[in-house]
Amino acid sequence: MMDAQTAPPVASDQYVQSLARGLSVIRAFDADHPAMTLTEVAQRTELSRATSRRFLHTLVELGYVRTDGRNFSLTPSVLQLGYSYLSALSLPQLAQPHLQALSALLGESTSAAVLDGGDISYVARVAARRIMSVGITVGTRFPAYATSMGRVLLAGLPAAGLDRYFAAHGITPMTPKAVGTEQELRKILDGVRDQGWCLLDQELEIGLMSMAAPVYGAGGDVAAAVNVSLQAQSVNARDDPGAFLATVREQLLRTAALVSADLAAGR
Repeated sequence: MMDAQTAPPVASDQYVQSLARGLSVIRAFDADHPAMTLTEVAQRTELSRATSRRFLHTLVELGYVRTDGRNFSLTPSVLQLGYSYLSALSLPQLAQPHLQALSALLGESTSAAVLDGGDISYVARVAARRIMSVGITVGTRFPAYATSMGRVLLAGLPAAGLDRYFAAHGITPMTPKAVGTEQELRKILDGVRDQGWCLLDQELEIGLMSMAAPVYGAGGDVAAAVNVSLQAQSVNARDDPGAFLATVREQLLRTAALVSADLAAGR
């Protein structure tokens, strides 16, 4: 079922409804729904079974979806839909070597993401180990409010942009440790903006901590964010968790500055 975060924009005279519906069918598949029946696709997209069937079989013929006669699933060809966008960005290529160096130094997974609507979208990733129940790859999306990189990116928005974000996207706590109101989150974002980094403690998933810092574009605006993913249990088991997090912060901010410098120089 579509919610406030995935509902389509108000249609204009340039709006192509069939294209929007076809894309909604593709977006219906995710990590929790890698394969679905026709009925399940219809329920998740709120389209009729007949309409869903036409779009699914069109996508099958185009090679974006496969079927065994009952279940449908995406094929790797859907990656082509985002490749042009990613390949046009210099950010993934610029960030990757710095993320690799940071991951090697800390022994932890590192990532870069950009803000896309109400979500963050991963554009670069170095996985030292899997510490989330859901695997993260380039293209993975999470609600911005529930992630360290998302909060860094939201904190970098101008006041009007942040107001538009809150007007369009609700906040649903994803764990018992998560903030649940706009007022709470705005206060946190003020702190993130002032200090220049964000530490998230088990708000996206229990057991997961992450620290993020902003990457600045040539114009001085926040263009992206980089982060380090951490196991909460491992951090808390250290003799001096605070000293360890201070080291992570120091190296993360250094990495963010290096990526920012490369992005500004366009190299």
